[in-house]
Amino acid sequence: TEKFQWLSRLRGRRWQASWQAEEVDCPLECDCPSNFPTAMYCHSRNLQHIPFVPSHIKYVYLQRNWITGIQDGVFDNATSLVWVVLFHNQLNSDKIGKNVFSKLKNLDRLLLDHNELTHVPANLPKSITDLRLDHNKISKVLPSSFEGMVNLTTLHLQGNEIEDVGGVFEGLKSLTTLDMRKNKLRKIPGNLPELLQQLYLGFNSIESVPAGFFTKYPQLQFVRLAHNKVTDKGLPSNVFNVSTLVELDLSFNKLEKIPVVSKNLEYLYLQANKIKEFSLRSFCGTNDMTDFSKLSVLRLDANQISAGDIPAEAAYCLRRVAFIDV
Repeated sequence: TEKFQWLSRLRGRRWQASWQAEEVDCPLECDCPSNFPTAMYCHSRNLQHIPFVPSHIKYVYLQRNWITGIQDGVFDNATSLVWVVLFHNQLNSDKIGKNVFSKLKNLDRLLLDHNELTHVPANLPKSITDLRLDHNKISKVLPSSFEGMVNLTTLHLQGNEIEDVGGVFEGLKSLTTLDMRKNKLRKIPGNLPELLQQLYLGFNSIESVPAGFFTKYPQLQFVRLAHNKVTDKGLPSNVFNVSTLVELDLSFNKLEKIPVVSKNLEYLYLQANKIKEFSLRSFCGTNDMTDFSKLSVLRLDANQISAGDIPAEAAYCLRRVAFIDV
């Protein structure tokens, strides 16, 4: 009868049997707005498991729930997925199947940050361009972790417990941004991809920079090494004198001298070191008025120098700097 049709429809939405899966438009726990028919919004619903994902869905939002694991097969019906958003859950590495994501050949963004992961999930799709694994409990990154991920451009690993990565990033030919802030690194990762543009290594225990390090990466423009243990002894001469660098952050380290930088550098952060003298030769090789630095921001506050230590010639060499913060 008609009065029981609503019950039949309700049951129909809940059933996830394979023969009826195509009829499920949207699970009851989620919203699938008509103006964005390929998206499934399941965030902040106190979910403990991933609901059934219909085959037409491309974007699934599961953030801010209580999901602890993902079984193999959960996404097998939704092989068109492009975005999977799972940040701020309770994901545990031991509860994630080894082939959970392997069939998602079109996956572009995978956001797994702010969980309880202890290692990188296995068999990640080679199609991913943006991978967020920050603020987990990852301590080791295996050589196979990112194998074949030649399309990956952005990798976030900050806020983990990683001490060393070896050459695990070497095969990431498209990687332009690597964020490893707030880990336990004692040295700068080696064998980085040549196309790298942004390298963020703040809040680690790095003491030195290898000689010629930056010449290996001609696209590198932004380097942040704030809150480490870098000393003058750990910096080979001219290691930062590389024309491609645009921004260099060495604040909150143990430097006593201003390192020599390229005239092309535009932003230099040296606050909260132990710098005792101001040397123009760190910025300009000669006193030629036509030889000037492109620096627009220079921070030297919380060091052992004052405005009186800055020579008058700085007005020519550092003519683009609006204000030197000492």
